Amino acid sequence: MATFNLLSTNGEHSVDITTGQTIVLGRAVTTDLPVYDPTVSRRHAELVYTAQGLTVRDLGSSNGTFVNGIRVSEMVVKDGDMLTFGKVAFKLIEILADSPPHAEAFASPQSAPEATIIRQVPVPEVDSLEQQVARLSGETDQASSEIKEVTKLSLLLDISKELAKQQDVDRLLEKIVDITFQVMDVDRVSILMVESGSGELIPRTSRNRLGDQSGSRHVPRSIAQRCVDERLAILTDNAAADERFTGQSILMQSVRSAMSAPLMGSEGSVLGLIYVDNMTATNSFGDEDLEFLMAFSGIAAVAVENSQLSDRLAREAVVLSNFQRYFAPNLVEQIASQKGMVQLGGTKRPVVVFFSDIRGFTPMSEKMSPDDIASLLTEYFTEMVGIVFEHGGTLDKFMGDALMALWGAPVASDDAADCAMQAAIDMMAVLRELNEKWSSEGKPHVEIGIGINFGEVFAGNIGSEQRMEYTVIGDPVNIASRLCSKAGGGQVIISEPFYNVLKAPPEVEALEPLELKGKSETVPVYQVKL
Repeated sequence: MATFNLLSTNGEHSVDITTGQTIVLGRAVTTDLPVYDPTVSRRHAELVYTAQGLTVRDLGSSNGTFVNGIRVSEMVVKDGDMLTFGKVAFKLIEILADSPPHAEAFASPQSAPEATIIRQVPVPEVDSLEQQVARLSGETDQASSEIKEVTKLSLLLDISKELAKQQDVDRLLEKIVDITFQVMDVDRVSILMVESGSGELIPRTSRNRLGDQSGSRHVPRSIAQRCVDERLAILTDNAAADERFTGQSILMQSVRSAMSAPLMGSEGSVLGLIYVDNMTATNSFGDEDLEFLMAFSGIAAVAVENSQLSDRLAREAVVLSNFQRYFAPNLVEQIASQKGMVQLGGTKRPVVVFFSDIRGFTPMSEKMSPDDIASLLTEYFTEMVGIVFEHGGTLDKFMGDALMALWGAPVASDDAADCAMQAAIDMMAVLRELNEKWSSEGKPHVEIGIGINFGEVFAGNIGSEQRMEYTVIGDPVNIASRLCSKAGGGQVIISEPFYNVLKAPPEVEALEPLELKGKSETVPVYQVKL
């Protein structure tokens, strides 16, 4: 069978997959193909190559696995398919062992006698915007109007393609200004946008042929306001004498000829306007110029609206991402689907409470720079939180170098205790790998202690209507914290109540019972043998 190569579109990641092999892709250092992108989960997906073919399987990732743009949980993939994990795209390429690459493309015509060439037409190269503008301006009076119209249409199509490449709103507006100077004979270009809520016109970008960026001050308010209020494309070939515009700014700014067109959004909304003028001559614009500016502004408005939509979706994704920082992806879906889940208050329920803490962090941090501390903690917490989510836990909070997590809240689970136990074991294993990596980078060795307890607590959203956080309160929380404090580096200490609810308890060693302040009875505790 053939070998497949999975190659990221940016060329940064590549892996070969052969028969009988399983490749796990994710953000964790322990995966076969680590991809350090925030949209990629710790263990995002796996590719399994069997006799039945190559299968991609999502591993419960937050942002999904896609094949040719369609989200999938499991699917057989083939040569040429585009696989996207989160927002990182890969192309699947089949490498045939017994034939040279693309051999069929070089086969002689005799190898396919049934094939017949019907027609051969050379495909012309696409002219650049500059070449098309030069051709358009070079048309003589004898040239037919049809040729000019076709050239303009071609130019507008290429402009549309150029603008579609820009996703950031500010860069898009700059590109619109650049293209305006390329395709039109103007001295100044300005774009003003309508501010959401107030409806006020706000200058966003402007330029003149001298490179001055403050050109937005030169936009006559009378022209701009009428353009937006009445949704009119305006041409004035002698602004100073035009009775429609009596503003002093026209005289002060030496406006001779000017054009302005509104940027019309969907459902009749006005996004803003594009303004051009000429300071050196009157009658420098004609009806054809205004028609072209109107067509151009329509294309620009679509691009601006799409860019604004992308920005809004990106902001919403950040909000969702912040929500997912605390809850595992499967819990996020359940919480979002249950009306009234996110509100103040809570209930009493049995919960697994989990604490982990870095041992000796304060003296270690005194020898490190603030940037090094932040870098190490970020990498450490990224892996640890990923493990919590992987096993269906909820991140309660960070406390300095300590982490608190929950199982069984806000959504109850029959295997909450076993999931928490496996998370603790995995944390210790991943930390060993991190320490090997940090050692090679000259970073200090890190040890953690873990304490786990089980009991009935008050669980719910605590805070105000403006700001709340999901947490738990009660004696089981305090006991879990004490267990964590008691645990040395590399130790996992669990309480007897927690041990009793495990369906598959690990091998443990009994420790001296824990004495608690204010309680007459001691608490039996165990150390997990790792």
